[in-house]
This record gives sequence, structure tokens and C-alpha cells, in this order.
Amino acid sequence: MLRRTSINFVNETLSKNSNWKILDIGCGYTANKYATVIADIQDLSNFYKDKNFVKIKDKKLPFRNNEFDFVISSHVIEHVEDFEFFLKELERISVKGYIELPSRLGDNLVFENEKDHIWWFTYDDVNNQIVASKKNQLIDPFITVSTAKMFENVFRESLVLELVWEDKINYKIDDTIRHNNFKRISFFKLIKKYLSKKIRTILR
Repeated sequence: MLRRTSINFVNETLSKNSNWKILDIGCGYTANKYATVIADIQDLSNFYKDKNFVKIKDKKLPFRNNEFDFVISSHVIEHVEDFEFFLKELERISVKGYIELPSRLGDNLVFENEKDHIWWFTYDDVNNQIVASKKNQLIDPFITVSTAKMFENVFRESLVLELVWEDKINYKIDDTIRHNNFKRISFFKLIKKYLSKKIRTILR
């Protein structure tokens, strides 16, 4: 089962289940405050001195089957080459969890995402599944991660996919969008159109 949610609802749920063993995986320096275990490919043991930190060294996650009550994977899957295997690993180590992904628009706007992200995602509300394709950069990125975080305060639903799952993470790969003849929109073209509109407005 997979459906849309919000991180606020997830945090409220976690706050009411203090007995849960909760894993936050690939979170860098921004682990969820309710996580009892932190895992990352970086060695952040000194940063998370008050948490149980586990360094990930292999493709297979270093955890037992159903070890966790809840697993958080926020802005991780888009970086993983074999994301299908990663999803199966999440299902193996937990019975449920939260997945956060950039929307296609959000992904395209940010400088750092252009080289760091491998996959693009949308959500199919009819079939309740993640739809993945190899990333297609259609807009010249023009904002930073920190600026994107500011935008998310107002436009979060346009920039981020927030999903909760239980038992199974439904997904499909659909790469047809990469084969459509979309023309890349350059940043200079956007600026040109913006200035042109501003000038026409002033001259009225």
C-alpha cells in the first residue's frame, strides 16, 4: 500500500509511538528527530553521538529482516542507481515507512540536482504507485538547495512528493518522456521573456 501523506502527519504519528524502532537512512546531517537509528554512506558517527549510527558500506543494507517499525528515506532514492533493489531493501527491513522525493519540477530547478540525481519521479494517483524514469533536464537550473527549501515553505506540494507505504512500495518505470522531443528551456530565455514582459508593463 502506497499513498500520499505529509511529513507533518508522519511526525505526529511517530511522536505517538515512542516504542517504535525508527530508521532514517541517507539523511546526511538532517535526520528526523524521532529516528532511533541513523544510517548513511558517510561516517557521521561524531555528528550523531547521541544516536545509534550505522555506516552503510554495501548495496545490501546492514539490517535484519523486519528490524524496524518505520523507515524514513527522504531525498535518497533519486541518487540510487539500482533504486529497485533499494526499494526491496526498504521493504525487507521494515513493515512501513515514509518516502520523500523531489517532483520533476523541483528536481529541474536546483543547480545541485543536475549532476547528483539519476532518476525522475512522479506519482500515479489512480494506481497508487511511484512512476520512475531516468532524469531529463528540461530547464536550466537557477536556484540553490537553500533557496528551494525557502520555496518549499509555500509551494511544497509542487516541489516535493510525500508518500507513506505499508508492506509494499508500488512503482513502475516509464521512460517514454525521455524520448519525447521536449526542447530544453534555457535560463537566458526565461530572463529574456521576464524582462520583455516587465518592459511592456512599464511602457503601458
